[in-house]
Amino acid sequence: MLKCRTVWKKLAPLARNSSTLCHQNAKRAVLRNERRPGLLQRAQMSAGPSGGGGTDNTLYYVLVGATCLGGAVYAYSTLRGDKQRYQDRISEIASRPNKATQEQTEIQTAASEATKELAEEASEPQSVADEESVPSTPSEEPSPSAEPPAELPSESAPEPSAEEKTSEEPLVTSEPIQETPVEGPTEPSASLAETTEPPLETPTPEPSEPFSSPAVVESAEAIPVAVAESTPEVSAEQIAPPVAESAPAAPTPAAAPVTPTPAPAAPTESTPAPVLEHAPYLLIGGGTASFAAARSIRARDPGARVLIITDEPDLPYMRPPLSKELWFSDDPEVTESLRFKQWNGKERSIYFQPPSFYVDPTELAKVENGGVAVLTGRKVVHMDVRGNKVRLQDGAEISYDKCLIATGGVPRNLQVIERAGDEVMQRTTLFRKIEDFKSLGKVSREIKSVTIIGGGFLGSELACALGRRSADLDLEVIQMYPEKGNMGKVLPEYLSNWTTAKVRKEGVRVITDAVVKNVSFKNGKVEIKLKDGRTVKTDHIVAAVGLEPSVELAKSAGLEVDSDFGGYRVNAELQARSNIWVAGDAACFYDIKLGRRRVEHHDHAVVSGRLAGENMTGANKPYWHQSMFWSDLGPDVGYEAIGIVDSSLPTVGVFAKATAKDTPKAAAEKSGTGIRSESETEAVAVSVKAGTATPPSPTHQTDDYGKGVIFYLRDKVVVGVVLWNVFNRMPIARKIIKDGEEHADLNEVAKLFNIHED
Repeated sequence: MLKCRTVWKKLAPLARNSSTLCHQNAKRAVLRNERRPGLLQRAQMSAGPSGGGGTDNTLYYVLVGATCLGGAVYAYSTLRGDKQRYQDRISEIASRPNKATQEQTEIQTAASEATKELAEEASEPQSVADEESVPSTPSEEPSPSAEPPAELPSESAPEPSAEEKTSEEPLVTSEPIQETPVEGPTEPSASLAETTEPPLETPTPEPSEPFSSPAVVESAEAIPVAVAESTPEVSAEQIAPPVAESAPAAPTPAAAPVTPTPAPAAPTESTPAPVLEHAPYLLIGGGTASFAAARSIRARDPGARVLIITDEPDLPYMRPPLSKELWFSDDPEVTESLRFKQWNGKERSIYFQPPSFYVDPTELAKVENGGVAVLTGRKVVHMDVRGNKVRLQDGAEISYDKCLIATGGVPRNLQVIERAGDEVMQRTTLFRKIEDFKSLGKVSREIKSVTIIGGGFLGSELACALGRRSADLDLEVIQMYPEKGNMGKVLPEYLSNWTTAKVRKEGVRVITDAVVKNVSFKNGKVEIKLKDGRTVKTDHIVAAVGLEPSVELAKSAGLEVDSDFGGYRVNAELQARSNIWVAGDAACFYDIKLGRRRVEHHDHAVVSGRLAGENMTGANKPYWHQSMFWSDLGPDVGYEAIGIVDSSLPTVGVFAKATAKDTPKAAAEKSGTGIRSESETEAVAVSVKAGTATPPSPTHQTDDYGKGVIFYLRDKVVVGVVLWNVFNRMPIARKIIKDGEEHADLNEVAKLFNIHED
């Protein structure tokens, strides 16, 4: 084919020139005479000498014919070669089992030969001892056909030669290879006595160790050690009787060549437990968003099979009570039962559903009507988005049709604490999970002082909860943060100061403007040094300084992480890819009113998880929900918020005198629910009309902030609302933000929340 190609490269220019010449001659004739050339001219051109172009045309036809012929030859040879390669490939595939069998046979043969060689090496000292103790007499050698009687004494048995010993020893000792490992110099003899039976019932001593040592070892490296330890303990009299007994057993099936079979590997801790190989709906993460998605999927597809994978040992549960109601429970066993009384007095569990609600993961594929299964204590470490499968930490792989990432986040820690060493880290709690609640509850009863670093929602809630216990436990509770007051990044300054005073009344020592410079462990105490020179000594630290979204799967899955807010960037349908959705704390979504955001609250996890589940079943709904969040500083003070609540924005607050009904406890008793995001739709949104009066001054009206509404403005438009001790009015606040209108008088807008009613 290379020759044809070379010829074609040389002749192709000639063929092109000949063809071009014919066309040029015809074109010139038409241009000169303004008519088509006559038949006579065309005949002369192809006739030969008359037109002068016959030689070129003949050469052209020859070249074209040669090209066609070469192409046909090339095609034929190519097809023939492909057919031959195809046949070779089929033959190779068909011979794979034979090859595997042949390779296995070769391996077994090599192992048998190695065992035989080791047995020969072990038998050399035995033969020397036999020659010294029992002289060989040719006259006593029996005939091949004679068999010794069963009552023949062992002393009169003839002794086989060294060559016979060498050929027979591996045959006798190959059976217990996979049964008895070597643990010490005296173990092989005892183990062999239990597994090897003599062919005759005559009283004979136990088999000697040189015969058992090469057979019972598991690796070639241990064989010389076992022989060296056992050989000196065996005498010539102990060696002779087993040899005499094994000689007549040569024709029996036990003496046939035996190929050592490797023992099956014992299960180890690294072997992954059997799990479901395929899940139509795979939810990564066991928090609120995953459970809401599973419930939504099952609502739209009753036969759906949903698998939740979580690295926690617990079934899906709600996190808000860990820092709220659970701390105010009177049950001393609350850390074990995880049941609590809500502010309305009703008792419930922290878990969304009991264990009987879920299906066993190994049975999920067999259940007739599907169900929800939870794989606890397993972490997804790799995602193959092209192959639609994930790999767990133990190496197990699970494929999926549609996947939801709801991994939430991990609590942040201060770098000064991380650099302080193990002594400080052992006395630091990063509060997030059930085990953190149990640990902190136990520690608070054993120590004398605890310091909470952080003045946000979680830090303030834990400070109030521990402060109420401080008198009974003789516990000093300290809270420090860099802001000027509690929740200083959320509430306006005057309300933050009022909240700080409220926390102090709960028995908490509050240290404001505190920036931690160094942390160390000295004289049995954790010493915290601040930048302004102040020093605080404590027994335990609780770091409540924010949450870091879990985006470890972004690299392997090729998903985009937002550089400003963190989390996986998703579209309006909460999709990161065509069959991958993200919900909860780990989702960075686009808010059509407030721009791109990432929210870390319970209500957002519920709604985004529910919407993601609907879209996984084909709903294709956009996420337009304005999620809310709430925080309670005990049963008497609480607030609900929505939108962008940032203390750096201008605010307008309208307050009124509170009554006994304006507390979280009273609101829960009225609504009948404890998790207020589940009851926020009870109120009906009212249309808002813009007023004409001038906007009020943003300064506070009175020092008694019993209840009220705080509006957060950006470009004179309300972008956030805080309802201070005003409950079940969230739909109204949501509509105000959704309208996005500029209001001239926010006092009129505040009347929509009925804060002036008794």
